[in-house]
Amino acid sequence: MNSPDSSALHGLVNRRYLLARRPVGAPVRDDFRYVESPVKAPAAGQVLVRALYLSIDPAMRGWMSEAKSYMPPVALGDVIRAGMAARVVASQDPAFAPGDTVTGILGAQDYALATADELTKVDPVAVPLPVRLSALGVPGMTAYFGLLDLARIREGDRVLISGAAGAVGTIAGQIAKLKGCKVIGIAGGPEKCRMIVEELGFDGAIDYKAEDVTSAIRHFFRRGLHVYFDNVGGPILDAALANLAVGARVVLCGAISQYNATGGMYGPKNYLSILVNRATVRGLLVFDYLARYAEAEADITAWIAQGKIKPRFDIAEGFEHFPEVLARLFLGHNVGKLILRVAPE
Repeated sequence: MNSPDSSALHGLVNRRYLLARRPVGAPVRDDFRYVESPVKAPAAGQVLVRALYLSIDPAMRGWMSEAKSYMPPVALGDVIRAGMAARVVASQDPAFAPGDTVTGILGAQDYALATADELTKVDPVAVPLPVRLSALGVPGMTAYFGLLDLARIREGDRVLISGAAGAVGTIAGQIAKLKGCKVIGIAGGPEKCRMIVEELGFDGAIDYKAEDVTSAIRHFFRRGLHVYFDNVGGPILDAALANLAVGARVVLCGAISQYNATGGMYGPKNYLSILVNRATVRGLLVFDYLARYAEAEADITAWIAQGKIKPRFDIAEGFEHFPEVLARLFLGHNVGKLILRVAPE
C-alpha cells in the first residue's frame, strides 16, 4: 500500500484537545483537556493525515452541548469535533498516497486516522486551502444553498444579512449582490461595517453596537425586506421580523448570540409579523445538500475567478492556542472565516 514503513512514524506525537466538561456559557480553556500521545500507523483501509489548518466554527459550541441536535454531541473525553485541511502522511488505502491533500471533520488534533468516506481529496494549488475552508467550504455552501434554494432570491429583492462580516455572511452578501439584490448587512463596529460596504460591495451596513437596529432596518427597507438571512438570532431576529414585506422569506442559518446563553434561549417576540406578512421561515442545515456540493463549488469557483466574490478569512497561529481562538468567535473578533494554522503547508 501507499505507506512508509511504520518506523518512520516512530517518535511522532499527536497533540489533541479533548472535551473535559460541558461548557456553561462561553467555552474556556478548562473545558478542554490537552493530551499528547504517540502517532499510530494506519491499519488496513485507513489513512493517516497531518493537520495543516483547523476550521473554527460556531457549530463547535453546539457539538459540545448535550442538547439534541442534527449530530450527536461530542462525548466527554473525546477529541473536539472540528473540520480540518490536512496532508496524507501514510496510507493503507490505494485511493490515497502520502503527499495528497484532503479535508474532513477530523478533530482538534495534529494527526488523525480516517477512512476514505471521511476524506475529500483537494488540490491546494488550484484552490488555496483557506479559500477551500471558507468560500468553497461549509460557509460558502451554506450561503449558496440558503439564498438560492431556501430563500429563492431573485433580481430586485431587498435582502438583509446578520453576522454580515462573518464566515457565512461575507459570502452570502456577495452572492445576493451578484444576483441583483439590494443588500444590507448587520455587523459589529465601524471597521466591519466599512469592510462589507467598501470591500465586499454591500449597499449599506448597520452597526448593531452603535445603532437602534429596528430603526436602522426601517430606514434601509421602507417598504419592508424580502429576505432575511439570519446568523445571530436573539433581538436582531426580532428587529428583522418587525420589518418584513408581504411574502418575505426568512432563513435561519445560525443563532450565535444564543449559543452561550445560560438563562434559556431568547425566542422571537415579533413572530406575529410572520402571520401578518404571510412570510415563510425555514431552518438551514447545509449537510442536507451534500449531494449538490459540486454544483455550488463550480459556481462559486467561477465567481471568484471573475472577481465577483472575494473570500475573507482570518488565520490564527498555533495549535496550543486552540481554546482561545475558538473563544474569538463569540467575542466578534474575527472577520470572515476563522481558521487556525496548525502546521506549514
